[in-house]
Amino acid sequence: MSPALPQSCEPVRAAPEVTTGRPPELLRLPGGLSLHRRRSAHAPALHRAVRANLEHLRPWLDWAAEVPTRARTAERTRAGTAAWEAGTDFMYLADLDEAPGRVVAALGLHARLGPGALEIGYWVAARHVGRGIATAAAGALTRAALALPGIARVEIRCDRANTASAAVPRKLGYRLDRVAEAAVRAPGETGRQLVWVMER
Repeated sequence: MSPALPQSCEPVRAAPEVTTGRPPELLRLPGGLSLHRRRSAHAPALHRAVRANLEHLRPWLDWAAEVPTRARTAERTRAGTAAWEAGTDFMYLADLDEAPGRVVAALGLHARLGPGALEIGYWVAARHVGRGIATAAAGALTRAALALPGIARVEIRCDRANTASAAVPRKLGYRLDRVAEAAVRAPGETGRQLVWVMER
């Protein structure tokens, strides 16, 4: 699989609350994969994972252009905790039973599409690409999102050039709704964004 798997899972703007419910804080999946609600205590492990994967992430994620400081990672982690409480973003970290506490992926459900919809974002650490982690985790988050009150649609968006990221919604049975113009924010992007949709 191409290393082009990362897709943004950081909020791009504040959004109104779209659901009164909350997804599970822990999702255990087959193959020893677990998704944990991201909390402030996870900041050191997340920081190590991001630093170790910057070259892998830079083509697709604008925030990976600069090496983050520990303080910046801690700030983002605190912001994610607050967003969960507000119901606007639900951030997760993934680890494996074989290496508990070591971040192998980061994912999120984001309320940036308007009422009734959530967007899934994800990135997987370079050494774990090709193991089905993004597909399994995005599938679990799709089911969790569509089980929330008021949520009828889930989207996954990625640049047309990010073929590995696009393989995830395709494998999960998402429908390619459209190809949209988008600002180019990272060096690997073409400005043509694939919009994949799953409806309840």
